[in-house]
Amino acid sequence: MVPIIPEQRKIRLAIVGCGRIAQRHIDAARHHAEHMELVAVCDTDADARARVAQATGAETYRELSDVLDHSDADVIALCTPSGLHPTEAIRCAEAGRHVITEKPMATHWQDGKRMVAAFDGADRRLFVVKQNRHNPTLELLRRTVRKGRFGRLYLVQVNVFWTRPQDYYDSSSWRGTWEFDGGALMNQASHYVDLLDWLVGPVKSVQAMTGTLARRIEVEDTAVMNLEWRSGALGTMAVTMLTYPKNLEGSITLLGEKGTARLGGVAVNRFDHWAFADSDPDDELVEQANYQTQSVYGQGHLPYYENVIATLKGQADAATDGREGLRSLELLIAAYLSARDGRKVSLPLEY
Repeated sequence: MVPIIPEQRKIRLAIVGCGRIAQRHIDAARHHAEHMELVAVCDTDADARARVAQATGAETYRELSDVLDHSDADVIALCTPSGLHPTEAIRCAEAGRHVITEKPMATHWQDGKRMVAAFDGADRRLFVVKQNRHNPTLELLRRTVRKGRFGRLYLVQVNVFWTRPQDYYDSSSWRGTWEFDGGALMNQASHYVDLLDWLVGPVKSVQAMTGTLARRIEVEDTAVMNLEWRSGALGTMAVTMLTYPKNLEGSITLLGEKGTARLGGVAVNRFDHWAFADSDPDDELVEQANYQTQSVYGQGHLPYYENVIATLKGQADAATDGREGLRSLELLIAAYLSARDGRKVSLPLEY
């Protein structure tokens, strides 16, 4: 049985990897300071870990093994390159620690399954970060789908038109590699791939094409997918990191029997269209749900951590555990198999 952290004690957090996404976890710990404290930060880069330690006052460690041997952290947040997540997470589970892992949870299907099995065996929690699900625009859109206001969904379109210049990939040797990173689909558009299942429902099949058109990297900088859902809905997804001159759009459009909605902005942060055959009190919440952002990360890490804390205190169920993380990983792997082999791939991958 997974142990519950007593209500009167703060949850002790360690952050492994002090890159750009780590700040979101630091901010979340500060926001929830009544229930959580950051006790350790870890990075092989001395300057990176020193910078974070100076800003937070947390103890510093160079290696994950040092954190596990010398820190009393209850939960480890993995903000490291994606390809390292499986090995690191499993080590944490074996050491009796809970884990919050950034997206994607793994870059290989079997690695994701091994992670889930390890935490099952250790009676510890594996949380996979899906912070976009907590953005107010997406919460409203999902509630509308669940209410059945669209009627039968006919067509779904997702666009991720962002830019990552060559110097972004050159900034670290792991970026743009198959082993540690994954491409535009696996890395930058991972949360949008998650929306395909979370918003619309289980995907039946996918056909994908990928290309490395401009960046000097191993993986794709551009990709397209055709999708068929089990409900019969059809859809497309277009992703590129080559948009000139800056991030342009992260959007999802749902066309249904009784309703149409388009959620756009740079990161699905603004409703551009909202029309339904029937009225509902939620119609008054559309403008309120919109928010301004200059970041593609959205605003979801704070409520995401709220769920993590409540789960570890025994007050809630995990919103996105390891099994939930496998759902989007499976779709990503299916897309890559389709692009590699030039064929339609049916889901689930295993029966």
